[in-house]
Amino acid sequence: MNSFLMFILALAPIIWLIVAMSVLKMAGWKACLIALVVTFIEAMAFWKMPFVFAATAAAEGIANALWPIIIVILAALFVYNLTVETGAMEKIKAMLASVSTDKRVLMLLIAFGFGNFMEGMAGFGTAVAIPAGILVGLGFNPLLAVVSCLVINSTPTAFGSVGVPVNTMANITGLNVVHIASYTALIQIVVQFIIPFVAVIIIGQGTKALKGLIPFTIIADLAFIIPEYLTATFIGPDLADIIGAIVSMLVMILCAFKLPMKKIDEFQVEDAGNGLEGLTFGEAFKSWSPFIFVFIFLLGTSKIVPFIHDPLASINSPIQFYAGKNPATLTFYWINTPGVLILLAGLIGGAIQGASFGTMMKVLGNTVKTNVKTIITICSVLAVAKIMGYSGMIGDIAKILVAVTGVYFPLISPLIGTIGGFVTGSGTSTTALFGALQVHTAEAIGANQTWLAAGNLMGAGLGKMICPQSIAIGTAAVGLSGAESKILSAAVKYTVLFAVIGGIVCFVFPMLGLVG
Repeated sequence: MNSFLMFILALAPIIWLIVAMSVLKMAGWKACLIALVVTFIEAMAFWKMPFVFAATAAAEGIANALWPIIIVILAALFVYNLTVETGAMEKIKAMLASVSTDKRVLMLLIAFGFGNFMEGMAGFGTAVAIPAGILVGLGFNPLLAVVSCLVINSTPTAFGSVGVPVNTMANITGLNVVHIASYTALIQIVVQFIIPFVAVIIIGQGTKALKGLIPFTIIADLAFIIPEYLTATFIGPDLADIIGAIVSMLVMILCAFKLPMKKIDEFQVEDAGNGLEGLTFGEAFKSWSPFIFVFIFLLGTSKIVPFIHDPLASINSPIQFYAGKNPATLTFYWINTPGVLILLAGLIGGAIQGASFGTMMKVLGNTVKTNVKTIITICSVLAVAKIMGYSGMIGDIAKILVAVTGVYFPLISPLIGTIGGFVTGSGTSTTALFGALQVHTAEAIGANQTWLAAGNLMGAGLGKMICPQSIAIGTAAVGLSGAESKILSAAVKYTVLFAVIGGIVCFVFPMLGLVG
C-alpha cells in the first residue's frame, strides 16, 4: 500500500472528528468514541497491530486520562462549584467589580486578570462563562463581553486546569515538562502581549478605546507575562497562569487606585459595585480560601521545595500497560499530584466557608455526574492517541508532512494545533491528538522537538477561541442563545491573525537563536 494512501488512512480518525463535530454537529463524546473504534480497527487491519497490542495501548491512554488528567479537572471544577454553592463566588465578583468605574479597566481586571486565574485554576469554559457573566451584570454589551473573553482565554489555555495540557504533552512525548512549559510561555509571548490591547479595542468598539489606557494596559500585560514566563521556566506549568494572574490582578488594582487616568464618559459604568464596603479581611479570606490553599499546596509541594516534594513524590506506582515493544512507563503519583492537592484545598476551604461534609460530597458528586461526557471524551481521545502512536499511524502522517513542507513545517505547526483546538475544544485533547505528530515531524526535519510541542500547545488555545463548545458556554453565560454565528464571525479574524503570528514566531525564533 503506497505511503499517500496510508497517510489518508492514518488521518481518518482526525478527519472523522472534524466532520462529526463541525459538520454533523455530533456530541463530542460520541464522536470521540467512534473515532476510537475507527482507530482500533484501522490499526489492526492496515498496520497489522495485534488485538492485544491495540487493547493495551488503549488501556494505557485511558489510565493516563484518568490519572492525573481527569482527577485534576474534576478537583478544579469542584473547587469552583463549591465556591458557588457557599455564596463565596458572589463576594469575589463584588470585590472585583468595586475597583474602578472605567469599563476598560474593569474588563481587563475581570476578563484578563480573573479570567486567566480561573483558566489556571479550573479551565473548561469557566474562564469565559464567569468573567463574561460578571461583565454583563455590570452593564457591558453581552456580545462584546463574550468575544473579548474568548480572545483573552486563548493563550492561557496551554497552562489551564493547573497545567494539564503541558503535563499531558510531557506524558505523551516523554519530553521534559519544565522545558515544554518554558518554551510554551516563550512561543506565546508575542500573541500574549497583543491580546489585552485587542480586548480593549473589542470592548470599546474601536482603537479609540486605547486613548489614555495604553500605560495601564502595558503594565497589566507585563505583570502577567513576566511572572507566567518565570514560573513556567523555573517551576513548571501548574502555577504559570495562576501566579501570572494573581500578580497582574494585584498590579491592576494598585494602578486603578494610584495611576491617574482621565475619565471618558462613554467608557464609564454607573455603578461598579460596592463589594469592598463593610467587607472585613476575614470575610475576604474566607471567600478566597479554597484558591489560596490551592496556591499554597501546589507551590509548597513543587520542586522548588524539595524537602516536601521529594518524599511525597516517592509515593508512586510505575506501571507499563502496552504489551508490545518499547512500552511507556506511566508513573502514578498518589499524593503529590495536582488533583489530590486541589481536592484537599477545596475541602479545607469549603469547611472554612461553612459547608458541611455532606454538602461538599454532594457538590463533588454533582461535579462528577455533570462531567461524565467530558471524562468519556478525554479517555477516548487519549486512547486514540496511544493507538496511533504505537501502531505507526502518527509516523506515517509525519512522513508526508515532512515531504510536503520540509524545513518550513514550523510555519504550520501552530495551525495544526489550532485545527485540533477548534475540533475538540480542549487543549488537553488537542495535545493528545497531535502532540506525538509534532515531535515526530520535528525529529524528521531536525527541528527542536520541544519547540514544536510548544507550537501545538499555543495553537490549541487559538482554536479553542472559536470552537463551538467555547462559544456555546459564552452565549449561555450571558443569555445570547442563537447568536453563536455572530460571535464566531467576530472572533475568527483574531484566530487567523494569531495563528499567522504564531507560525512566524515558531519559524523565526529558532533562526534568531532564541531557541536551543
